[in-house]
Amino acid sequence: MIEILSPTEITRARETGALVADILQALKGRAAVGTNLLDINRWAGEMIIEAGATSCYIDYEPSFGRGPFGHYICTAVNDAVLHGLPHDYTLADGDLLTLDLAVIKGGVAADSAISFLVGDAKPLESITMIDATERALYAGIAVAGPGARIGDISHAIGSVLSEAGYPINTQFGGHGIGSTMHQDPHVPNTGRQGRGYTLRPGLLLALEPWVMADTAELVTDPDGWTLRSATGCLTAHSEHTIAITDDGAEILTLPTKAVQ
Repeated sequence: MIEILSPTEITRARETGALVADILQALKGRAAVGTNLLDINRWAGEMIIEAGATSCYIDYEPSFGRGPFGHYICTAVNDAVLHGLPHDYTLADGDLLTLDLAVIKGGVAADSAISFLVGDAKPLESITMIDATERALYAGIAVAGPGARIGDISHAIGSVLSEAGYPINTQFGGHGIGSTMHQDPHVPNTGRQGRGYTLRPGLLLALEPWVMADTAELVTDPDGWTLRSATGCLTAHSEHTIAITDDGAEILTLPTKAVQ
């Protein structure tokens, strides 16, 4: 299903997007050496409930997972990159942490992910990888607009990731979003220009470049959810929800508050 949202729904999407972004920034500010992933999940739940919103993950039960997910947020550390199930793990100095959050408020969902380093250690490999996913994300956003094709976005994202030297997995990528978290169209993280669905004003897309340092192969943890690099290498993931407008694309998941 591909949804085209009304102007009123887009206004609600802006509110949801800002909420997602602000929660992620608040959690980033609280994630420190010694923080447990279960605490991050608890904090996320408290902020979501206080805002009158609902996590898209609590009842999330796709065919590829061992559902329902049953937690408020995805937390992925180091070699974990997608659908990281919060568990009893204490963050260490230099850990590369990805937080992926999707919520629904006012009947409209928004989805965003950030990767960042915990503590004082700043390994160059981690910084370089996070930077590549962020640059790829903004390259995809830059070409999104009415009349563009999904392949244009995929090509822009893939060009940045490939030039940075990262293999690209196309099993999981960006997606449409609206009244539910995951909708058509699928937005692969590499592709050919001029191909695929033509973008229209009112379409919401969650774009999410993610990479693994030396492989494109994923393995699934025994928890049935957490996806890791097959080689144990580092990973990173960046994501924004955007709205296609009459003259381009608007990023909906930008924070309105400074990190607490």
